[in-house]
Amino acid sequence: MAPPTPLERATNSVLRLVKEESYYHKELAHQETRISKLQTEIAAAKPDLDSNAPYMLKQEQTALEETKAVFGPLRDKISEAVQNLEEQIAITESDGAEGKEEELKKAREAVESGKKVAEQEE
Repeated sequence: MAPPTPLERATNSVLRLVKEESYYHKELAHQETRISKLQTEIAAAKPDLDSNAPYMLKQEQTALEETKAVFGPLRDKISEAVQNLEEQIAITESDGAEGKEEELKKAREAVESGKKVAEQEE
């Protein structure tokens, strides 16, 4: 098996970062659900509620803030990876793209998905 080309590496890098960003969104939603549930239980003062529930709520809220803090730097990384991928596309096209049409198509799709994610506001 041939080693991956710089274009393939750049494409995979963008795709990995976009996927990572989507995982953080899922984690954020999961944390918000846990916090909401815990707040409801504390407000209802359920008798079977753990005595350290307020502490657990504080820990969950801290984790939520830490997850939110990940998005800015991650989007910066995605922007850098997209820029690198665009450079690799240009290099590949200038060197002659014979036989690399599928690879270029995948790279262009990765650029589009990376740009969408990088431009999102939280």
